[in-house]
Amino acid sequence: MRKIIGFAVLAIVAWLVLKLVFGVLGTIIGLAFWILGLAIVGYVVYLVLRLLAPRTAGKLKEMISGKPEYDRV
Repeated sequence: MRKIIGFAVLAIVAWLVLKLVFGVLGTIIGLAFWILGLAIVGYVVYLVLRLLAPRTAGKLKEMISGKPEYDRV
């Protein structure tokens, strides 16, 4: 009887630990995909801006990269 109770307690603890680990892991993976989706949307917006207003896209790229206009060759 003691072994059965010990195994049951071990199974409950293992279940709780697995639930916690996979819950945190799922949250991290979900957050990573959300950030990736935002990056893709930003890149598409940049490409459209580059087609419609190349000068503005260049200024935006300079602003993000931090390189001044006179440093570019």
